[in-house]
Amino acid sequence: MKGVVLISGSGSNLQSLIDNAEKIDLDIQAVISNKEDAYGLKRAQSANISTHAINHKNFDTREKFDQSLSQIIDQYQPDIIILAGFMRILTSEFTQKYAGKMLNIHPSLLPKFQGLNTHQRALDAGECEHGVSVHFVTSELDGGPVIAQARVQVLADDTVESLAQRVLTEEHKLFPKVIHCFTQGRLSLNDNCVVVDDKCL
Repeated sequence: MKGVVLISGSGSNLQSLIDNAEKIDLDIQAVISNKEDAYGLKRAQSANISTHAINHKNFDTREKFDQSLSQIIDQYQPDIIILAGFMRILTSEFTQKYAGKMLNIHPSLLPKFQGLNTHQRALDAGECEHGVSVHFVTSELDGGPVIAQARVQVLADDTVESLAQRVLTEEHKLFPKVIHCFTQGRLSLNDNCVVVDDKCL
């Protein structure tokens, strides 16, 4: 199944998808970043995947950026659009256009800690567990229907860095699994309900 991956940074989740692409029936057509210096672009180039950098700072409005992003995506006619550390809030017009085929990974147990600095916020809140969620993207930031989660225990001596590392390990396992479910045709979004194997979760 043809996919396009959107990134903003180092691309470690992208790397786990590249490494597992054949196993999970994912043909990554292109990697697009809103930052020209994102290390993930180099990872894609090393794997002979087309790359595009489109700097959001060159656009007056979110709408104009999203329109330009959409034009690049549509060149590849992807079946799935994967947000792997893409740090942009997308307009409702954009999310509606790709509704049901856009997946995001977020480092918290949603609906807890939507947005940024999730690990620090989990520590500050005294949480005993933390983790990662994969969800369909809707117009609400990190608010689309959750497909799957992986949990880690928060340890007494955890720092932001140690907690982030354990969560990242789970991200690299969970995201390919969920995407494989999608590429096999077993996962869909129907009327805001996540459907797996014909059952609404």
